[in-house]
Amino acid sequence: MISHRCNHVRVLYLFLAAVLCRPAPAQDSARLSDHNFHTWYMYFGDHPLGESRWGIHFDGQFRRQGIGQRWQQLLLRPGVNYDLTAKLQLSGGYAFIRSHPYGDYPAKFVTPEHRIWEQFIVKNKVGEVGLTHRFRLEQRFIGVKVPDGDGRGRIDRYSLRHRFRYFIKGVVPIRRDAAGNNRYYLGLYNEIMFNFGREATTTFDQNRAYAALGIRLPRVGNLELGYLQQTVQQGNGRVIEFNHTLQIGIFSTLKIGR
Repeated sequence: MISHRCNHVRVLYLFLAAVLCRPAPAQDSARLSDHNFHTWYMYFGDHPLGESRWGIHFDGQFRRQGIGQRWQQLLLRPGVNYDLTAKLQLSGGYAFIRSHPYGDYPAKFVTPEHRIWEQFIVKNKVGEVGLTHRFRLEQRFIGVKVPDGDGRGRIDRYSLRHRFRYFIKGVVPIRRDAAGNNRYYLGLYNEIMFNFGREATTTFDQNRAYAALGIRLPRVGNLELGYLQQTVQQGNGRVIEFNHTLQIGIFSTLKIGR
């Protein structure tokens, strides 16, 4: 019992260290801060295809300003999974994103983005705490708009930008059901993102620090209700966003077929 508690403390310490010591843009007198509140309604599905190693991934996220007053962003991300082992998974796919202006320093237009992504997931445990590491590469084709007659802008071209993301999540059991599954748990993650490539205007893109209460949903998966602190450096390099975000997410691993 003491050993398990010590492991829990070590994992929590690692998460706190990741959040407190994460890289952040250098501050100077020319930088501007923008504080916002958002709500993200999310579905994440990783659905195995029968007993094979293949599976289908899909996540849809409806990101809203405030509780839901106006759009912040729409994200639709389908993909394919392949399990190398029970703890190693390869995935890849496509994503469509539509970003809307928000905050005190908004973008000029609603912006579309087409994205190709590849990722590698590693899972392990420290005592009773389950850990997930995700390494993701993205090729982002972002619409560049110019003014037109109706004020909504027209797409002049697509800018190719590359991004690397590292994500670590820990699941700390609070209470288990009769089958040994986490009926209630604490979910913690940190994700950091870096831009690279010829058209990258900044290196640091954003950091996401998250804490949530998770509840097991019989036959469906899990429900998580949490808080996300999103720190974003805008492409101009001058504006730093501090977005306080309520997240409501369903995570499903329902099998497709036999």
